[in-house]
Amino acid sequence: MIIGLHDADMEHLNKGRRNKVFPNYAIMKISAFHKALGDTVEWWDSDKTYDKVYSSKIFDFTPENPLLPADTIKGGTGYGLFSDLPQEIDEMFPDYSIYPDCDYAVGYITRGCPNNCRWCVVPHKEGAIRPYRTWEQLVRPDTNKLVLMDNNILSLDYGVEQLKSLIDSGYSIDLNQGMDARIVTDKIAVILANLKWIKYIRFSCDSIPQIEAIHNAAALLEKYGVKPYRLFIYLLVTSDLENAEYRVEQLKTLKGINIYAQAERNERLGIKPNRLQLEFAQRYIYGGSYRKASWSDYAKERGLL
Repeated sequence: MIIGLHDADMEHLNKGRRNKVFPNYAIMKISAFHKALGDTVEWWDSDKTYDKVYSSKIFDFTPENPLLPADTIKGGTGYGLFSDLPQEIDEMFPDYSIYPDCDYAVGYITRGCPNNCRWCVVPHKEGAIRPYRTWEQLVRPDTNKLVLMDNNILSLDYGVEQLKSLIDSGYSIDLNQGMDARIVTDKIAVILANLKWIKYIRFSCDSIPQIEAIHNAAALLEKYGVKPYRLFIYLLVTSDLENAEYRVEQLKTLKGINIYAQAERNERLGIKPNRLQLEFAQRYIYGGSYRKASWSDYAKERGLL
């Protein structure tokens, strides 16, 4: 069979280029599965005919491609589909050859999350937190870098023990979804401080009660040699910009901390960011202005308020 693969987000965000794009985990496993069967696998081309076409879409703001065949097998939260891969495909080791510029391994040690945050689809898609893989099952022989996509790895003892076993493994890691600082204890701080990180240690600050937890986690990590400039904070920006501004100002007291804002967008619930949310996230935070001025001052100077 001839198999066509379609990464909708890559097509939309990178105009089809496979460099500087985060690899689609499901697509890589589908590719590996069909190659193991002896099928021909390639990126979907609207001018060609295929026996099967698979399309994966992670983000709900990514538009659907109207040229995809009617019988395309679709998956991913961007399509509003929460179905799992068939077990025989999910068990495959990803085919990294289809993303030739990806120089790291990706995967999950745990799946699911015990929280039920309004803005998050993970509990609906994956259910409760549970073990999924060992880190040894995820790493690649051609790189010492591993990017974990776990949504709440610290909330499960299994996840914490897996992280501990990565110490002195020779692998550098990234937890790209942002950890829950409320779970960081002295024991966990020791583990995090002794891991080798690709760049940052990431946490999330989506609400005011999380501020104190991040300060506590930062203090514990600094106790073991990790300075605040090595921390990276994801910050959800709802329409309540005073709330977001307060969180930013409180986080800035940790010298050198890095903040990345995400304007709330949830097409399923009809939530789209307004102009000020996008300005806050894309220019005020991403542009680095938050390091020099408060949001109120920034917005007044530009006539936004």
